[in-house]
Amino acid sequence: MFRRATTLLRRPLNAAASRRFSTDLPSETAADSSFVKAWKKASPTIDPPKTPLSYLKPRPSIPSSLPTKLTVNFVLPYSSELSSKEVDMVIVPATTGQMGVLPGHVATIAELKPGVLSVHEGNDVTKYFVSSGFTFIHANSVADVIAVEAVPLDQIDANLVQKGLQDFTQKLNSATTDLEKAEAQIGVDVHSALNSALSG
Repeated sequence: MFRRATTLLRRPLNAAASRRFSTDLPSETAADSSFVKAWKKASPTIDPPKTPLSYLKPRPSIPSSLPTKLTVNFVLPYSSELSSKEVDMVIVPATTGQMGVLPGHVATIAELKPGVLSVHEGNDVTKYFVSSGFTFIHANSVADVIAVEAVPLDQIDANLVQKGLQDFTQKLNSATTDLEKAEAQIGVDVHSALNSALSG
């Protein structure tokens, strides 16, 4: 075991550098040769279908200097809230806590929890309440926010939020099955996050 480790450590660094990472995309569309070979063996008269690799575009290059703006795409299943919008910063409600994203942020994927997404553009701050989703932050200062549901914070009725919180708390207390408890707990979590977003 020890001998094997020392052999690996003595290996030249350029051998490791020549290996491709799984995240490196080809500069041109390339077919997966082993897949094509296997396909031709099984069905020589039919052209092979395209593999996922053939649909991937080359990753945008990382700028040599730090950009001054962050490009944000904010989409929902039924609409696009922001498309290639250049902003100063976004703050997303990640499951690990509030996460501020500035230009030059390290590439990250974060799961969203119910909370406030704020978009900072100079002195203007636009706030949305998001239910859940994901944020993809790319090394080229582009952030993609994909939410299941979102609504501008100023369009939320605080009285309805209070009523919803009371209703779901009552449902949680009277729930008898695991499914009823889970559904009620989700309602309590979302309405609690809405309530704190409106009061904060």
